[in-house]
Amino acid sequence: MIDYSVYMMTPTYSKDETPKAYAKNQVSEIWSLEKFAKHISDHNGVYSRGTVKGVISDMCECLVEQLLNGNKIQLGELGTFGISISSEGAESIEKFTSKNIKAVNILFTPGADFENLIDRAEFNPVASRIAQKATLKAEKAGEATVDLEAAKNKVNAGGSQSTNEDEEDDSTGTGSTTVTPGTGGGGSSEDGGEE
Repeated sequence: MIDYSVYMMTPTYSKDETPKAYAKNQVSEIWSLEKFAKHISDHNGVYSRGTVKGVISDMCECLVEQLLNGNKIQLGELGTFGISISSEGAESIEKFTSKNIKAVNILFTPGADFENLIDRAEFNPVASRIAQKATLKAEKAGEATVDLEAAKNKVNAGGSQSTNEDEEDDSTGTGSTTVTPGTGGGGSSEDGGEE
């Protein structure tokens, strides 16, 4: 289940400056390699968590090694890894050296298991992280209502750079909204992205 909140935004690439409602997914949890290895081990039951973790770690090390050898690695249903390089221009071919190369970029082309994820996904609308945090704070303080506009302004006035998650998520675009604590959306605070 993918939790998402809706916010008003004007895309930077759009010539139309009228804000429109867009969805932004919310990360439920950030899984460590340890936790992911345990999940794989529990799912399969054939290999221990340590074995799975070791294989994944070795795969990453070998993947980096082979990408730096100029190889492209096809990992079946997972996808294909390769590299591209970014360089600074030189006045001529003769004056170009390896010092003009400024970055090695990882390219990932998803495999079959990652195709058509929209057909397999389920979506759950929830309040933005700001609304969730403000509602929880109000509940703890015994308040009956929450001023979402004030909560959003407080975040933006605090000097934090506004991100997609921090943007206005009231799809009606009416400005100040009052929410009764206990009725907000779900979701976890382990996002790391939203206030």
